[in-house]
Amino acid sequence: MHADRTNRAMLILFAIALIAAGAVGALAGFGALGPVTKHGELPANRVGAYFGRHGDWLWPVIAAVALIVALLALRWLLALLFSTDRAGDLPITGDRSAGRTTLAAPALTDAVATEIDSYPGVHSARARLIGDPLAPTLVVTATLEESADLPGLRRRIEANAVEHARQALADPELPVRLDLTVTTRQANRVA
Repeated sequence: MHADRTNRAMLILFAIALIAAGAVGALAGFGALGPVTKHGELPANRVGAYFGRHGDWLWPVIAAVALIVALLALRWLLALLFSTDRAGDLPITGDRSAGRTTLAAPALTDAVATEIDSYPGVHSARARLIGDPLAPTLVVTATLEESADLPGLRRRIEANAVEHARQALADPELPVRLDLTVTTRQANRVA
């Protein structure tokens, strides 16, 4: 389960529950649920009286629901903490008579980011591999200076850094997502 989707779904459900509780409270306060809820006294609480009459079966049900909510919250936290879309070590295809070769994903992504970061007009660059290690996608995020030649840098990134990554993986069809943004800050470079 992807953590972002789980996070969004749980937050939406939580927001809906809070909105519903607030709406019921507002309706009760304005008397839309009857005069008893608007002018009733706290000790004359019908909900409390119901709990008092049916507490022998109601409290175990509430405890079971609370346990289910706690388990769902734990699953949510585990999905947030341990779920990732990042690819693991990448197997290098080719002649396996001498053994198996793997490439650590950070080695490739650091090399790609360092190469792009060295291009004039690039403020910063990051790269990561996502998806299945047997069929990863290279995601490159580069922040370019305002004065940079955007089309030229895009062509250079695709022709050089991306092509080097494809050669390293022996995968000429490696899918790439290139995200370019522009900043007004100037990079501190030593010529």
